[in-house]
Parts: sequence; C-alpha cells; structure tokens
Amino acid sequence: MSQAAQLAGRIVVCHRERGFLRLELPAELCTPDVAADLGAGVRTLTGVLSAAVDTGWQRISIRYDAAQLTTAQVARQLFDVVDALPLDTAAIPADAAPATPAWSLEQGFQPLLDKLKARLLPAEPPPEGSLQARFQPIVDSALTEKAITNFFNDIVAFYLIRVHWDLITKRWLQNPIANSNAWLATFYLVFLLVRYRKTK
Repeated sequence: MSQAAQLAGRIVVCHRERGFLRLELPAELCTPDVAADLGAGVRTLTGVLSAAVDTGWQRISIRYDAAQLTTAQVARQLFDVVDALPLDTAAIPADAAPATPAWSLEQGFQPLLDKLKARLLPAEPPPEGSLQARFQPIVDSALTEKAITNFFNDIVAFYLIRVHWDLITKRWLQNPIANSNAWLATFYLVFLLVRYRKTK
C-alpha cells in the first residue's frame, strides 16, 4: 500500500452536510507546507468555494456548491491531491496502522478532565494570596468525574421537574391517590439520586 493510500485511509469525516465537509487529517498532512498545498489543490476543483486546513486541530473544512458537486467528487479530489503531494517517505513506516484514539469510554471522563485541568491551571503554583491561588482549588474540585456527574444528574432532575410541572401542580397534587404511580416513581428517583450522592 502506498503512503498516500495509507494517509487517505486515516482521514476521518467529522461533519458532513449539504455543501460542507469537515475532515480530520493525519498529522503528516498538517505541516504548514503540505497543508497549504492540500488546501490549494482542493480549491482547484470547479465548484469548491473554499478549503481551509486548520493545522492546530488537524482538520480541513471544505465548502462547495452542492448543485455542481457531490460529496464523493470532493472526496475524490482530496484523495487525488493527497496522492500528488510530495510527502516525506520516512514520515510513515510501511506497516503503520491507523492511529487508535487516546481516550475510550471505558476509562471514564477523568482522563479528559485531567487534560482540561492541565490546560487551565499553571504548571508552577501561583503566588500566595493571588486571585489565581484562590481560583485553583475551585477548578480542582469542579473538574472531577464525581462533580461533573452530579452536575448533569441535577440538570436532568431539574429538566424532569420543569417538563412535568403542569402535571404536578394540576393533577398529581390535586388527586394524589389516583396518581400514586407517578408519586411512587418520583420518590424512587429522588431516593436513587440521594443514595448515589451518599455512596460516591
């Protein structure tokens, strides 16, 4: 398999709609020179309105006239441009496999929160008594998996209350015996929410 074919196989569709395509690119296609050539090459196709490579996020965004082109034609143009690019042959070993994601759902959200915390908080401790020193413990406690889970549980609980508010005030409170199933479900959900917070 050629190097261009390997690179093309590692391009991932992030977003697609009529007249717009956003793709995640391999790191080898995001060097400044290669990215400029890639964007210019895609723009040569008649009907492509714009093609911009974001080297930081390793993505290319392509806007095209959907009346003239299909998504497949735009993708074919992109692959042809990748095939024609003067790439460094040492950049990818012959047996390179597609990159695996750095995070998976089995790990939970804590690795992502740790990365976010590393970006928000400075590497060295802030000066004593500064605003940053007061802000740091708040960020530390807010960016834990437990805090995020509790926050979203509360959002869901408030949403359910808001959606059912008319039923609660106009039916359930006026005739609690007839709506006993609804009250049992409500008390059970509150019980589960409280028990979850106590056990974690």
